[in-house]
Order: sequence, then structure tokens, then C-alpha cells
Amino acid sequence: MKQTFFTIVFLFTVAGYFSGCKSDNSSADHTSPAEVWLTKADGTVKFQRQQESPEFSDAQVSGVAIEVDTATAYQSMDGFGYTLTGGSATLIHQLESQKREMLLNELFSTDENAIGVSYLRVSIGASDLSDHVFSYCDVPAGQTDPDLNNFDLGPDKADLIPLLKEILKINPEIKILGSPWSPPVWMKTNASSIGGSLKPEFYPSYARYFVKYIQAMAAEGIRIDAVTVQNEPLHPGNNPSLLMLAADQADFVKNHLGPAFETAGINTKIIIYDHNADRIDYPTEILSDQQASQYIDGTAFHLYGGKIEDLSQLHTAFPDKNLYFTEQWVGAPGDFASNLSWHVKNLIIGASRNWCKTVLEWNLAADPNQDPHTEGGCTECLGAITIGDGQVQKNVAWYIIAHASKFVRPGSQRIATNMPDGLPNVAFKTPDGKNVLIIQNESETEKSFVIRVGARNFQTRLPGQAIVTYVW
Repeated sequence: MKQTFFTIVFLFTVAGYFSGCKSDNSSADHTSPAEVWLTKADGTVKFQRQQESPEFSDAQVSGVAIEVDTATAYQSMDGFGYTLTGGSATLIHQLESQKREMLLNELFSTDENAIGVSYLRVSIGASDLSDHVFSYCDVPAGQTDPDLNNFDLGPDKADLIPLLKEILKINPEIKILGSPWSPPVWMKTNASSIGGSLKPEFYPSYARYFVKYIQAMAAEGIRIDAVTVQNEPLHPGNNPSLLMLAADQADFVKNHLGPAFETAGINTKIIIYDHNADRIDYPTEILSDQQASQYIDGTAFHLYGGKIEDLSQLHTAFPDKNLYFTEQWVGAPGDFASNLSWHVKNLIIGASRNWCKTVLEWNLAADPNQDPHTEGGCTECLGAITIGDGQVQKNVAWYIIAHASKFVRPGSQRIATNMPDGLPNVAFKTPDGKNVLIIQNESETEKSFVIRVGARNFQTRLPGQAIVTYVW
């Protein structure tokens, strides 16, 4: 039977059958030469295509092997990218037009020289990386506006919205996630942008606030694919911020936000939590409420606490709900080697292997002083790019995301691989039938290993602490 099988495989290959077959034995799976894209921890090579193009062979090679199972698929991916904070938008939008166009094309295009970012997170109102605190319905102190008569996208019309329009011309299919840091302060128990909770009497107004935001952005030609209910609901010390306990978020979603979206005919996804992996109990409590759960697409996570592997617990408990990784910062001034290693292992590889449909770095851009930010906002958040004196410098988060975003296009599916010691990895099948394998060498020294797909393989090596993406 084994001899007959390989005879059939040979005949089909000669006939050219495998050029279009989706099975594990197709040429798209493992017979075409592989592109190799490398980043070295010392920064001497940063996301550069290598000259070699290793080819799969029937000759079996012994040694440590990464086995790629193209027939076993998991979640589909929405994309890889960044948070386009208000400060990021201001810095990029102020660039000279030709330089801005070049940067945006390099970020968002799928051309050969671009990294193909396919997902962005923006703040609903100000984040702590805006140059000042604002909401879309601010009124004088002591006043309220429950009917939202003063609603206006306001400061976002200056930089963020024009920039998003330029990005959409480059990539009309890019997905955008909106996240609020705080409601208007008149809705809050402490009337402050920092902390406090949402007053129950303003739950209906705040639900309409989301509706108005989505509708106003749509009127600008910007579709909001998803919203999270609250950024970091258990961190009320940021500026802006809001304390929103799980029971309150469940109440808001099931009795106000979900019904408001339904009434308005809005199909924007509702995503809960948007905070650290150490509190799986928070989304568990909300998703266990069937009335709330019916409106919820999934849960968003950060990793300033907990372990990335804990996310799989939520997937196991609620397999019909999606998971998203929406934020992780690099602290300035940054250490290229250690930041590259930690973020690739935990986010690009770890979040993807633990069912996340997105991986987003925080944040896209800052100036050399890590400005702008609000008073009390993050003073050490290193952008994926630094913009100063009209010049653009690429930092480590650029290369972290590039290793996935360029190749793992929206709609790609994660596929199965094993995890040899010291070689964390993740693999994907793209919509056009290509395979993408991202590998990290955790060792300080070069490692030799085999990449095997079905009955075919090739041997390769990876410098110590390096990251590589293979595409075939």
C-alpha cells in the first residue's frame, strides 16, 4: 500500500495536479522553494529577505524537526498591526506629504517593499497617548447632555480621521477596532477623566454614544469593524480611564449596548474585557451570562499580567467566542534583542497559538521624548516608529509585526506545528494557498533543525536569538 501510494503521488505530480490541490501533499504545501526573511537579535539584519531559497526534498534528514501539519487548522486571522493613537496620528499627519505617503505605503500596502499592516486599533475619544483629554460630548462642568445633542468627533477631525482616509485609500479592507478610555466625565461618578465608574442612569446615553460614534465614522467613510466596551476596565489610575467591574460590563452590554446596536442595525462586533491575561474570571463571568453573551463576539487581552497560555482556558470554556490580542507596549528606550525575543515569543507566536485572531502592538508612533501623551499618561511608550524633525526611525515593534503582517494576510488560518525545545514557532495557511512559518531561536547559539511537511523536508539553521519567517 505504501509503494502504491507514492506511485500515485508521483503520477499526480507529473500531471501537474498538485499545483492547485488543497491537500497536505500539494506543491503549494511543500514543494516550492521557500522565501526566508530574517531578523538578528543584534540588529545587524532587520527583516531582510535572504538569498537562499531552501527546497523541500524527499530525502529524509535526521535531527530536531518542526513538523508542519497543513491539514489541521485552527482560527482564522483578522490581522496584525498597531494602535493608531491620537498622538501617533498627529505626528504622522504632520509629516511632509511625500514622506507621509511613502511611510503609509510602506506600512499598509501589500507591495513588495511594504509590511502589509491589516488591522488598527483607535481610541474612542482620547487615550493616554493623545495630547489632551477629550470625549465626543464634552459640556461645561456641572452640566449633562443625556440626549447627546453636543456629540461631535471633534479633535479627531484634525489628524486621525484624515489619516485614516489616506490609509483606506491604500488598503480599503483594513479592519479598525475602536476602544474607549473613558466616557464623557459628566456620565461618571467622580466627574473626572481619571477613574470613577459609569453612572447607571447614563447607561442608555453611553450606549447611544457608541452608536453615534460608529455612525459618525461611517459618514466619514470609515467602517468600525469592532469595539471593545472599555480599555483596561480594572485600571482606573490612567488618564483617561474608567473602573468597570465585570457585573457592570455585563449589565451594560445585555441591557443597553447590545440592544442599541440591534435597534440601530449596527453589525459592528462587541468585544469585552480588553485587559490582562491574569483575570480570565472577568470575561468568564460576562460570557456565562447568556443574555449578555448573545451580543458578544469575543474577548480582548493585553499581557501586562498573567500568561499568554491562560487565554486557551477561555477558548476551551467558550469555543464559539473569538479571542483578540489588542495591546502590548515596548518601554523606551527599548532593548532590541530582549524586546524582539519577548514579543515574538509571547505575542506573534504565543497569542496566535492561543487562539487570538489579532496581534496588535502599542503604539504606532511617538516623538524622541515619547510624546505626545496626556498629563498622567504613558511617558515611556516607545512607538514602532519615532518621528522627529521630519525624520522617521523604525523601532523594534516595526520588525516584530512585520514578520507576520507581510505574509499572514486576513483570512489566513493557523495550522498545526509541534514545538521543539528552544524553537517556539507558529504556522499559517494563507487564502492564496501559501504556508507561513515563523520561528524563534531562544538559544544564544546557532541551531540547526529540519522543517518537515508530510514526507518532505529540508534542513536549515538559525542564528542565536534570531527570528525567521519562511514562506512557501
